Amino acid sequence: MTPTREELLLRLDAPARSWLGDALAEATAAHDDDNVAASPWELRFAAAGRHCGQEHADAVRTLLLQEAGAGLATLTRLYQRGSAAERRAVLLALPHRVTGPGALPLVEDALRTNDTRLVAAAVGPYAAAHLDPHAWRHAVLKCLFTGVPVDAVDGLERRAHGDTELARMLADFAAERTAAGRPVPADLHRALTLTGEES
Repeated sequence: MTPTREELLLRLDAPARSWLGDALAEATAAHDDDNVAASPWELRFAAAGRHCGQEHADAVRTLLLQEAGAGLATLTRLYQRGSAAERRAVLLALPHRVTGPGALPLVEDALRTNDTRLVAAAVGPYAAAHLDPHAWRHAVLKCLFTGVPVDAVDGLERRAHGDTELARMLADFAAERTAAGRPVPADLHRALTLTGEES
C-alpha cells in the first residue's frame, strides 16, 4: 500500500524531505500539462531513488505523478524513456491515473520482458480491469514462467474461476515441464485449483 504524503515525509531524512518538497512543487506547477514536451519535474521523477532512497522511490514517484496530474501521454513518455525502476513506478500508478484501456501497450510491453519487477507490476489492478481474457491468461503463464508469485496477479481468483481455457493452458504447461524433467511451479497447482478444473 502506497503511503500518504504525510507518512512518506515522516520516513525521510531532512535533505530528502526538502528535495521532495521542491519536486512536488514543480509537479504541482505543471499540473495537467499533459503534452509531448517533458516538464522539469520529470527529471525529479528519474532522480527519486537517488535522493529519497530506493525503498521510497515507488512512493515518491507515485506522489509526483499524482501532483502533476500525469495523463496517458506523460505516463507513456516516462515509461518509454525510463529505467526499469521508473517503468515499474508508472505501471503501479496506472490504476490511479488512467481510467480506460489506453495504457495497455505499456502493460503488454512489460509482459514481454523477463524483468520480474516489471512483470509483477504489470499484472496489478489495471491489467485485471483491462486485459482481455487471452492476454490475461498469457500474463498468468508469464508469471509462472518467470517465477513471479501468482499472488501478484490482481483479481486472480475472480478471473480464473471457471476459466477452462486457462486450466487447459496450465495443464499443458505442467505437462511440458514434467516431460522436460523440470519442476512444476507450486503456484501452477494453486492457479489450476482456482479454475475449478483440477482433477
